[in-house]
Amino acid sequence: MRIVKTIQFDAAHYLSLESDARPYARMHGHSFTMEVEIKGELDAEHGWVADFGDVADALDVIKEALDHRLLNEVEGLEVPTLENICLWAAAKLSPDFPGLKRVSVLRPSNGECCHYDLTD
Repeated sequence: MRIVKTIQFDAAHYLSLESDARPYARMHGHSFTMEVEIKGELDAEHGWVADFGDVADALDVIKEALDHRLLNEVEGLEVPTLENICLWAAAKLSPDFPGLKRVSVLRPSNGECCHYDLTD
């Protein structure tokens, strides 16, 4: 079984380049969606893969760290690409959720997404 929980956050960032020829070299903001997927066997006692309340609590901590922030100033996100945001979130979540299988970060308004699939 796999369960999925999603959060949304708004944040600013910039990507350091040799010039500002690309618009993302200048500070700008996005609305992001983060989706985490946890795989596991059903717990016989509770009938779930993981307690959605525990997943929500962990994602609340992530949201607090990212929402309405300049991502470049978040420790570990000095280069805040979608790829690095996925890696950062996976590092935060994987100790508490050993069944974590995927972290996705989307920028729906741009039609952009990154999926980080964790290996077994």
